[in-house]
Amino acid sequence: MRVGIKVLGCPKNEADCEVLAGVLREGGHEIVFDVKDADVVVLDTCAFIEDAKRESIDEIFSFVDAKDQYGYKLVVKGCLVQRYYEELKKEVPEVDQWIGVADPEEIANAIENGTDLVPDQPETVYRYRKRIDLEERPYAYVKISDGCDRGCTFCSIPSFKGSLRSRSIEDITREVEDLLKEGKKEIILVAQDTTSYGIDLYRKQALPDLLRRLNSLNGEFWIRVMYLHPDHLTEEIISAMLELDKVVKYFDVPVQHGSDKILKLMGRTKSSEELKKMLSSIRERFPDAVLRTSIIVGFPGETEEDFEELKQFVEEIQFDKLGAFVYSDEEGTVAFNLKEKVDPEMAKRRQEELLLLQAEISNSRLDRFVGKKLKFLVEGKEGKFLVGRTWTEAPEVDGVVFVRGKGKIGDFLEVVIKEHDEYDMWGSVI
Repeated sequence: MRVGIKVLGCPKNEADCEVLAGVLREGGHEIVFDVKDADVVVLDTCAFIEDAKRESIDEIFSFVDAKDQYGYKLVVKGCLVQRYYEELKKEVPEVDQWIGVADPEEIANAIENGTDLVPDQPETVYRYRKRIDLEERPYAYVKISDGCDRGCTFCSIPSFKGSLRSRSIEDITREVEDLLKEGKKEIILVAQDTTSYGIDLYRKQALPDLLRRLNSLNGEFWIRVMYLHPDHLTEEIISAMLELDKVVKYFDVPVQHGSDKILKLMGRTKSSEELKKMLSSIRERFPDAVLRTSIIVGFPGETEEDFEELKQFVEEIQFDKLGAFVYSDEEGTVAFNLKEKVDPEMAKRRQEELLLLQAEISNSRLDRFVGKKLKFLVEGKEGKFLVGRTWTEAPEVDGVVFVRGKGKIGDFLEVVIKEHDEYDMWGSVI
């Protein structure tokens, strides 16, 4: 059977689907990269917020429309199915098979048998199997845990991903060792909340232990950690990230807001002053550290005063990277039942205003790299330029670096930065 896989949503989905591809190949199936060549197309979906759900549904109908032309069987899997299985099955009968959040081997068996598979309890982690690179990139996402036990009032994820479940340090290490043997130069650790890693297995926050283990592996590579929950980012985690040489000094800390009133409504425990103190301490110890965050505007009850406090907070911290999102009212969350909803147009205006402010900050923050030598990872070519990233950018969410010089995908090069705009940098190979 020839199987094509299309991935939507977060990097955890990408990691899951590469493991699924490996299981399918082990079972004698061929992985193809063009739907015209596929007997079966597997579409992985996202259900985090309204925009993600809309994108998933649009893609489902797009693949349904192409079924008659190409003659494939359509399997839709993932978070959207886990959350809305009964509704989807009723509304889109053209889909051949529905699969929720399940173990890759069970998914492969279900695909072979042509049966739906939606577990009562989502199966979010699994033992390591050799995975297949679906994108041929010099980096790889490695899922260290999934699910969440935190109490953020806006988040629907626990309803379809369940409670925290972590993979063992040994299992993750085996996966990373294989990825390094295959030539990967950057290992990106992902979870719903990486600060929670290991609490269920080791009865403590075990991220520092995992980082030390991975840092000890042979080879030249970066380790990047994403999704550090600000309320649970401890001194031990920060110290491990700052001290270990292969761990990039990139702190992805989604604070979500800067108004104490809104932070409390969101179910967050650290105040804006505590957040400022923590983030400032990172910069005091490593001045070039990159701080990235995510912000939600338009949360129920957010006033103009709250928004002004948020802008002041952002100006004080001077985040290097910032993503701003309009609040999505998700059924089943605590915030869904809050009153004082913010007008969507008002929320959109606030998002645009915040992003304009951040563009100025980002531009200013990049000034410090002009004239400096940085390690650069080649990811491709665009015209006369090599295209890639330094340690200061994460893939898919941040800017890129354009470099004049020679090199091939997967090379580490030393470059000097010449100029930049709000998000991207330009340089040349030394």
